[in-house]
Amino acid sequence: MGLAVPASEAGGLVAGVDEAGRGCLAGPVVAGAVILPAAYDLPYLTDSKKLSAARREALAPAIKAQALAWGVGMAWPAEIDRVNILQATFLAMSRAVRAMGRAVSLLRIDGNKCIPAGYLSLLSFAPGQEAVVGGDASVPAISAASILAKTSRDRLMTVFDRQFPGYGFAGHKGYGAAAHLAALRRLGPCRIHRLTFRGVLPEISRQLGLPGL
Repeated sequence: MGLAVPASEAGGLVAGVDEAGRGCLAGPVVAGAVILPAAYDLPYLTDSKKLSAARREALAPAIKAQALAWGVGMAWPAEIDRVNILQATFLAMSRAVRAMGRAVSLLRIDGNKCIPAGYLSLLSFAPGQEAVVGGDASVPAISAASILAKTSRDRLMTVFDRQFPGYGFAGHKGYGAAAHLAALRRLGPCRIHRLTFRGVLPEISRQLGLPGL
């Protein structure tokens, strides 16, 4: 059965936006943006963190096929180290919105912060914004965006696992798992590590008092 959801607000389209990988020690932060139609057929659609990897991978192509528009954007480790993870998240989100290639009247963003206007300045339209705490589980378009962000990032980290062997990226996806921290102590960081994150450069982190997340 198709589920009815509002696809427009005040006559315009609404996009859901969410990110994945904000708390990782390696790899990009990835954002998704999705405009769902008024009716869709996406069983089990919810926050990506509540779904198995197999369920997410099954939903991702269905979301892309049924969405009115979708986009994925990334901010890379060097950008994260330069501007900090919050600003890099906004950057990834703005890139996901641009990648949709379609104007919207409203962005519904998971969390408690909207994207600063400067990050959206390159758009040909000026969307309104609404921050929705817990939106990845309560707003279908945000749920869809979270799934696209998560599956895109997971696939990328699996590629990086082959490019940078020994860290186990395919398993922990760059999060601070015990095996990842042990690999960092043994091998040191590689090109996709976030050097300003505590634990990536343990000695420097302790000396500078770098915060964790």
